[in-house]
Amino acid sequence: MDKEKWIPRFIIATSAVAVLLIILFVVILTRRCKPGEQWKLVWQDEFDQPGLPSAEKWMSEVGFIRNHELQYYTVGRQENARVENGCLILEARKEDYQGASYTSASLFSKANWTYGRIEVRAKLPQGKGLRSAIWSLGYNIDKVGWPACGEIDIMQYLGSAPDQITTQVHTKAYNQMQGGPKGATTQVPAINTDFHLFVIEWLKDHIDWYIDGQKVFTYQNDKKGLATWPFTQPQYLLLNLSVGGDLLGQKAVDKKIFPQQFTVDYVRVYEGCKK
Repeated sequence: MDKEKWIPRFIIATSAVAVLLIILFVVILTRRCKPGEQWKLVWQDEFDQPGLPSAEKWMSEVGFIRNHELQYYTVGRQENARVENGCLILEARKEDYQGASYTSASLFSKANWTYGRIEVRAKLPQGKGLRSAIWSLGYNIDKVGWPACGEIDIMQYLGSAPDQITTQVHTKAYNQMQGGPKGATTQVPAINTDFHLFVIEWLKDHIDWYIDGQKVFTYQNDKKGLATWPFTQPQYLLLNLSVGGDLLGQKAVDKKIFPQQFTVDYVRVYEGCKK
């Protein structure tokens, strides 16, 4: 073979090998999960530092926020939100504070995510007039408003309905003002005495809900646009315990049950590895 012909072919072959090696190197660096893994842990709070909730991970809603609820959400008060014995405690109390007869706490994550798996292990308070919730809202709520931003209720529990958990979504097409949200109700025994694991797996084409490893509801992306599937944008997580309000209808608050605690063992968020 002529030297002039051999050199270009050698250069081409060497370049091809170099490109393949670069591609392989990039794949290795950007691989998000180990072999066999389905999810990769990207954010968590194990609540192992006693005191106020982590200021690096959480912020507090303050005041009278929504649904004509009776409690005043406080900030910086361990009476209402604290970490102790390896758990987050959200406590509703009957006390006069800032014009309210009740106080409680509502935390929201500083981080936000698009798609993934969210796990929250919690024990819920029982009693007429209480509502505990694990949920998320679209990060763009300030721009598009609610319900256009989308809401995912990982778990909602009314203390007057023993062992009955609601899982649902709110969108522009499906909400209390228009046809009602889409969701399901599941019976969960010992909801007030044992910890239970509440999970969503949020993918591009559907969201699955699990309670203690059992799938209880699926919401599908119907490909009809943002009115039914606004879940293409980041969402942030909320944990709250409320007293009274529109969502409880005309049911009165049992004043004898306070204080009551919503106890969270951990929160873990994973990125998806599913193809």
